[in-house]
Amino acid sequence: MKETVLITGCSSGIGYHVAKGLKERGYNVYATARKDEDVKKLIAEGFKCLKLDYTSSESVQDLANELMLLVGTNLYGVFHNGAYGQPGAVEDLTRETMEKQFATNVFGWMELNNRLIVLMRHNNRGRIVFNSSVLGLVSLPFRGAYNASKYAIEGFADTLRLELSDTNVKVSLIEPGPIKSRFRPNALQALKDNVNMQESVHRDRYNKTLKRLAKEGDVDPYTLSPEAVLKKVIHAFESNKPKPRYYVTIPTYVMGTLKRLLPTILMDKFILKVAGQELND
Repeated sequence: MKETVLITGCSSGIGYHVAKGLKERGYNVYATARKDEDVKKLIAEGFKCLKLDYTSSESVQDLANELMLLVGTNLYGVFHNGAYGQPGAVEDLTRETMEKQFATNVFGWMELNNRLIVLMRHNNRGRIVFNSSVLGLVSLPFRGAYNASKYAIEGFADTLRLELSDTNVKVSLIEPGPIKSRFRPNALQALKDNVNMQESVHRDRYNKTLKRLAKEGDVDPYTLSPEAVLKKVIHAFESNKPKPRYYVTIPTYVMGTLKRLLPTILMDKFILKVAGQELND
């Protein structure tokens, strides 16, 4: 039996495939899901699955306590996953909408991590891996809430890595671009629920965005399967020298490289061109 690890956000997409892949690799995997029906489904598939709703501090604390009862101090790694993208122009986002985005994508991750890190410090070993995004490296317009949440995770992970530099607990960020998942349908629902599109000065832009998000299949030719993320997580868990950052998909490599090379004004022009082409695809 390999190490005991916690993988969050496993109902579908990246979290599900990472949990499945690590389980098949021999890891003692504890998976989490937010909905009761997803927990039951994962248990029926043979997973050790616990309920976790990142938006609820009580749920985070209950999960941490339950996991400690199950594994004691025997926790080697955690893959923080489970997020959604809130589309919308910054000026159209209410405080409540931003708080929802950060509760799920940032605050829950931070709170759970700080509970689990005690176990890793006890053993002076472990791996903490955060599933970030290419949008934690660069910002695209009309994704302000999601951009900001991923920038926050990047800053949190970078700081944590520095603060743990005198230990054997290693911190890594995974930075995927387009991956096959339910991310787009979930973003479409978040846009409809939380943005008053018809009263916005960006109404015409939103109408195009709705059509794009509603398209079936992959809208980006560089979309990869979730197994591409799994490969990076395996390296982060198993390498003697895990990388601070793992790029996944061609868009991430392109954006990461251009951000290092181009002055901001040219980078902005490139991003605006990409964003314009995206709507016309």
